[in-house]
Amino acid sequence: MPPIDENKGPVLGARHLQAFLLFLAIAVCYAGRLNVSVSLVAMTDAETTNPDFHEFNWNEKQKSYILSSFYWGYVVTQFPGAYMARNFGVKTCILIATLGSSICNIILPFCVPWGQWQVYCVIRIIQGLFQGLIFPIVHAHLAVWSPVEERTLLGALSHLGIECGTVLAMSLTGLIAASDLGWPGISYVYGGIGIVFCGIWMIFAENNPADARFITSREKKYIVMSQASADGETNETIPIPWKAILTSVPFISLIVTRICHAWGFSIMQAQIPAYLHGVLNMNIKSNALFSTLPYIAMLACSFIFLILAEIVMKKEWASLGVVRKTINTIAMWGPAALLFGIGFLDENQKNLAIILLTFNVGLNGGNTIGSLLNTIDLSSNHAGVLMSILNGVGNCIPIITPLAVGIIVYDETQRSLWQIVFIIAAILYFVGNLQYIILGSTNTQPWNDEDFLLKRNTEQLTSFEKSLMKNSNSNINIERNSETNLKTLVF
Repeated sequence: MPPIDENKGPVLGARHLQAFLLFLAIAVCYAGRLNVSVSLVAMTDAETTNPDFHEFNWNEKQKSYILSSFYWGYVVTQFPGAYMARNFGVKTCILIATLGSSICNIILPFCVPWGQWQVYCVIRIIQGLFQGLIFPIVHAHLAVWSPVEERTLLGALSHLGIECGTVLAMSLTGLIAASDLGWPGISYVYGGIGIVFCGIWMIFAENNPADARFITSREKKYIVMSQASADGETNETIPIPWKAILTSVPFISLIVTRICHAWGFSIMQAQIPAYLHGVLNMNIKSNALFSTLPYIAMLACSFIFLILAEIVMKKEWASLGVVRKTINTIAMWGPAALLFGIGFLDENQKNLAIILLTFNVGLNGGNTIGSLLNTIDLSSNHAGVLMSILNGVGNCIPIITPLAVGIIVYDETQRSLWQIVFIIAAILYFVGNLQYIILGSTNTQPWNDEDFLLKRNTEQLTSFEKSLMKNSNSNINIERNSETNLKTLVF
């Protein structure tokens, strides 16, 4: 292990191992849930992949139900995820989530042929129930393991699993479908990857630094002392100030931002294969390749934004708030402008369309640093709860977007219909970031204090009750002074 700086902690340590495990968990789950956008094309158009496997005659509305159904279950388990992390520990909860999701992938090829799209939806709902636990638990785990100075770094590194999982789903899925494994192989491969991860997780994951096996005493001290230096932070389970959280202007602003981003980004995630297939007339093999390019760009942009943020913060060129809002502006207003352009392109401008799509999705890589990690800024003590609210509300949107696209794009070969979809997403991108610039904050909120509810209750006492408490405290002080004076006389 590299030498340890007493003030900064080890260059590589147990906290980085936990961040890497969270990265793997997110990547595995994203790959397991996003492969559907490519596999649906293979399942409903076998001639573009492997014609030896069963082809399903599902219409656009039925396919939109399949794409949307995952999120029907996903939003339900956001709040249970936060509570489970508090009561049962992160290690157990993420194991349950990833194992359950992987099993859903494995059983899918056996169930869909006899149950058709309806059973596909049911399996996706169950998979969503399991994966809904993930992000509230991830943010709670990051809050426990991240020194204050490294929250952006460790948070961004773990969330790179989003881009890596998406790249894996988009690139590998088409190749598997076109191979001898056919579309059933998609489920087997991603389910198997999930099972392997569960074994790795059980060996190396730790609930907190205090109980960790793979940590030095100096790193443990570094993490604890760093968190202790932040106002109001504690590792104890404390009451949740629901009213204060739900009426907090910075948190409401964050919710609006995430909703607007979720609309635009879920359109890109779920609909790129359909758009490439319908408007640009690309087959499944090239579709998979070009569906992957935007997420490779997104992964690259995530690294670039992370490096820039670290340099700016270390050099103290700007505050954390300025860094977050600047990067979030690039990550939302950039795609908004590009979406307007994409809507005007057709098969004759295929290369330009792919370039704009690539940059559009790529710029979204700044959104993790820009706003997603803002939950830990506002309240490290309630980071898991904030994320459960944020993810629960935000992921209602991917339920709606496939249905909305299914209604608007009744013929996926019509470019003008896709143009409407892209313009709506662009407007929401713009509005969402504008209000975040005005109302968002990176300051730790008063309700993060472990005694916040006690203080608030004291403030709400009547003047008579406060007078009684004041008199009571005065009497206690008189008694203490008398005891001190007596002891002085005696000794």
